[in-house]
Amino acid sequence: MSRNYKFHNPEGVYFVSFAVVEWLDVFTRNEYKAILIDSLRYCQLKKGMEIFAWCIMSNHMHLIFRSASEQKPELLLGDFKRFSSKAVVKAIASNPQESRKDFLLNRFSEAGNKASNVKGYQFWRHDNKPIELWGNKVIDEKINYIHQNPLEEGLVFRAEDYRYSSAADYAGEKGILEDVIVVK
Repeated sequence: MSRNYKFHNPEGVYFVSFAVVEWLDVFTRNEYKAILIDSLRYCQLKKGMEIFAWCIMSNHMHLIFRSASEQKPELLLGDFKRFSSKAVVKAIASNPQESRKDFLLNRFSEAGNKASNVKGYQFWRHDNKPIELWGNKVIDEKINYIHQNPLEEGLVFRAEDYRYSSAADYAGEKGILEDVIVVK
């Protein structure tokens, strides 16, 4: 976690964004995005993560969440990032279809060598930039920002058509992640 950004309220709802080191486009393959979705599901079911909005882009992820358990939000997010990073790196290393395997693993290894608190590969950048969401206006702004990402990248024409976000849930449809808390 960056020293410049902190989770001050353990019961707060937070907007976080985190990126792959060097902003590498890893999540161009659906199987890697599926790892993040499975990790989010696990955190919901086993670690008390309440998810209000989310979106996976090619090289970063946005999330609005709260820790509904005794675990501090920074530790919950740390667990998610640690597990997902190991799982994605393992998937890349074992994927015979991955043409960028050597390049990606080399970049993760170099990033890990530069970080004093990383052994082996570093997948995620350390900065999360948590912003505690205090009011409905700010929550709405961040949810809209998250859901507009795929539109701005030209991936879809309607936010709810992007499979790897909670936009469908907010459009009254069924998204791929269960139990998203829709803020109205």
